[in-house]
Amino acid sequence: MKDKELGISDLPGVGPSTAEKLEAAGIDTLLAVAVSSIGILTNEAGVSDSVARKMIQAARDMLDMGFDTADEILKKRQDVNKIKTGSLGFDEVMGGGFETGAITECYGEFGSGKTQIGHQLAVNVQLPKEQGGLGGKVIYIDTENTFRPERIIQMAQKVGLDVEQALKSIKVARAYNSDHQMLLCEKAEDLLKTGEYNLMIVDSLTAHFRAEFIGRGTLSERQQKLNKHMHTLLKLADMYNCCVMVTNQVMSKPNVMFGDPTQAIGGHIVGHSSTFRIYLRKGKKGSRVAKLVDSPNLPENECMFFVNMSGIDDKEE
Repeated sequence: MKDKELGISDLPGVGPSTAEKLEAAGIDTLLAVAVSSIGILTNEAGVSDSVARKMIQAARDMLDMGFDTADEILKKRQDVNKIKTGSLGFDEVMGGGFETGAITECYGEFGSGKTQIGHQLAVNVQLPKEQGGLGGKVIYIDTENTFRPERIIQMAQKVGLDVEQALKSIKVARAYNSDHQMLLCEKAEDLLKTGEYNLMIVDSLTAHFRAEFIGRGTLSERQQKLNKHMHTLLKLADMYNCCVMVTNQVMSKPNVMFGDPTQAIGGHIVGHSSTFRIYLRKGKKGSRVAKLVDSPNLPENECMFFVNMSGIDDKEE
């Protein structure tokens, strides 16, 4: 409640000009200042390091940011919602569906169903809660030109949504390079602030980074940039209780002699930043297999599902 009573203008060192610069950069609440770094504030507002440090500390004091007891965190967890996938088996593996306030990474080879899951979630989130949705809207960042409104129509018809309204509830932006992709994620905050958007999809997370940073000499720069991008997504998921779903490409490790040589792009940066990690692969007789490989509270598990004309299901049409 304190965030509503006090604003960034109440912070030390923030006059009308500084407040205007911060708001233009999307840092328009005490919480946004409290979770910013000194570098971000100095760059965006043009203040000194010492002033930026005082602003951050004052914002944290005003918001009484500190430690919470486990029972208080448990109460906050009650605000977490789940988005159904259309497959009962998949939902069971995910503990009821894709979780809000978290990043879920789906990685696998081409044709494993990553984009199809993104499309399905973009439809299902619009359903009422009693039908496995959140009655919300979608932000879809498309990096590989794989978003298809025709697919949304097919899936919306299956679940009984008004097709025209379903399409209008999805905001799509095409990212042309990694910088553009990161900028779109920052701009997405303006939409999330309205409270109408419960799902954000980035398909695919690593395509541009992989194409722009080639060779071992650029690996460090790529990982630093990817790390910043993932932390922006984490902040958005946490601050706005939004479900962030990212798809990821894979590569084959040549030194693996036994077992599956498939490995997700992005290494430990993406792996540690993702709350849930799902490995997708093709199964037998046209099926797909989803394996939950990492979760803070769910056991490792897998299921089989099908990608049909009308969407994701437990059985083939």
